Amino acid sequence: MSDRTFTLDEAQALLPVLESLLRTAMNAKKLMEQVETEQQALAHRLFLNGGTYLDVVPLARRKAERMKAEQRAKDALAEIDSIGVQVKDLNIGLLDFPCQVDGRIVLLCWKLGEKSITHWHGTEEGFAGRKPIDDRIARGRKTN
Repeated sequence: MSDRTFTLDEAQALLPVLESLLRTAMNAKKLMEQVETEQQALAHRLFLNGGTYLDVVPLARRKAERMKAEQRAKDALAEIDSIGVQVKDLNIGLLDFPCQVDGRIVLLCWKLGEKSITHWHGTEEGFAGRKPIDDRIARGRKTN
């Protein structure tokens, strides 16, 4: 994880790129879950039937799709991490941006679907502790 911090303006400017990466990871995760569900249902049917003939070509194709999706998700998440942004919840698209305010680190908090970054929370509080951006954070400037 990076030690990078962001001003509100810097974090805001990154949102279009991060949203694209986040959507890529979320869509890949969704495909992985679909394939996993299909495989579990097939295994259950095989168990109930005591075995059956399977056309392995489409099964192998789906398995390859799942592996490619997994790599897309890993790549997108690694790129977000390399920027210095924290993915807190991939299911809802929740990101945190470390920000230095009054000599301490807080997290600017953004969720997929929000037009801009409007909340922050302490490093120990999490999403439930979100507070609206105040003047201290909005006026924040880089000190390093």
